[in-house]
Amino acid sequence: MGAGLAGALLACLLGKAGHEVAVYERRPDPREKGFLGGRSINLALSARGIHALSLAGLAERVLNEAISMRGRMIHSVAGRLSFQPYSTNPRDAINSVSRGGLNEALLKKASGYAGVRYYFEHRCVGVDLERPAVTLSAAENRTVDADVVIGCDGAFSAVRGEMQRLDRFDCAHTYLEHGYKELTIPPAADGGFAMEPHALHIWPRGGFMMIALPNRDRSFTCTLFWPFAGPRSFEAVRSADDILRFFGVHFPDALALMPALAEEYLRNPIASLVTVRCAPWFHRDRVVLVGDAAHAIVPFYGQGMNAAFEDCVVLAESLDLFPHDRQVALQRYYGLRKTDADAIGDLAIANFLEMRDRVASPLFRLRKKSERVLHRLLPRWYTPLYNMVSFSRIPYAQARRRATQQRRIVVAILTVLLLLAVIGVVWLFLVLIAKST
Repeated sequence: MGAGLAGALLACLLGKAGHEVAVYERRPDPREKGFLGGRSINLALSARGIHALSLAGLAERVLNEAISMRGRMIHSVAGRLSFQPYSTNPRDAINSVSRGGLNEALLKKASGYAGVRYYFEHRCVGVDLERPAVTLSAAENRTVDADVVIGCDGAFSAVRGEMQRLDRFDCAHTYLEHGYKELTIPPAADGGFAMEPHALHIWPRGGFMMIALPNRDRSFTCTLFWPFAGPRSFEAVRSADDILRFFGVHFPDALALMPALAEEYLRNPIASLVTVRCAPWFHRDRVVLVGDAAHAIVPFYGQGMNAAFEDCVVLAESLDLFPHDRQVALQRYYGLRKTDADAIGDLAIANFLEMRDRVASPLFRLRKKSERVLHRLLPRWYTPLYNMVSFSRIPYAQARRRATQQRRIVVAILTVLLLLAVIGVVWLFLVLIAKST
């Protein structure tokens, strides 16, 4: 269920493995009618997603269409720029990709396998978890039987909704007090980029922020992350005059690059930011959840798609390892992914606070510079958390544990050095006193 990014990739992997796959999607076919998906936040493709796409035979093609971003470009209120590289390795970068373009590439790739069939404009209106079967609303309702139903239908999954009726099924939706709205910085007058294209641009303002990612047409997609209510919020900024006044105070350098700001702001919707946690992700050998349907996260670590793609890889591997015992396969998939999904959900929320409030701080910049120095000098011993999450396939939970251990060791070493320095100063002071007497 669902022909979005996770559903389309999983169809590729399962079709490649020889499975018969029927993919049902409530929206029209984007290959014919264009991308009509709900969210259009630019996607940040990194190591985990690239690995998954390589298994589907699409990594090179997608990367050729992507724009690499090697660090953060911080915009102060006064318009000063500060570049913070992600890594000491110049090859390390996250990649800005088009959600619609990637979705279409995955759909086309999966359709090349004989066992994969698509059914667009089919909304799931019911799931029989025991049979298993799905009831679909198209021209008329019909019920389709399956060996296994895979819910790839997003944060508000209809498949998960049916699973929530099960005894002892846990599910929680946690919303941020912030929402998001998208705007555009168009190409410059000469047709080029209006800002540095190889960076993720951030306007951190303490309590709210704006980011911008580059597009292939030389524009930038800007995303405002503001509180829904309060003095500096979506509630407080409603008219064209309010918009121009607010941007003039808080984002003056961006305002100069956004000729259609007021019109876009008034036209574009405000969307919420939700974290979904549930357990278990499967029911017997018959139903399983993947991606946002199992663990939606907020977008501040750029890992939502990458984590969903890892789900697809692990699920396809598990089905291949246990072809005659699907329940064991689903248990293995859930066991390998649940802890990591919870970890990246926590890290994404923590990174929101970092991007919104801390990246402009001199102490934060000093800490990041110290991390890069340690990584350059001791690459086998010290790897920053961001590098482990974005530029490796170390499991998220393991990366978080390792980062905590590294931080404790660094603090311990600094404490010992400080104590030795104090002891040295005291010893020198005593020596000087002894000589003077």
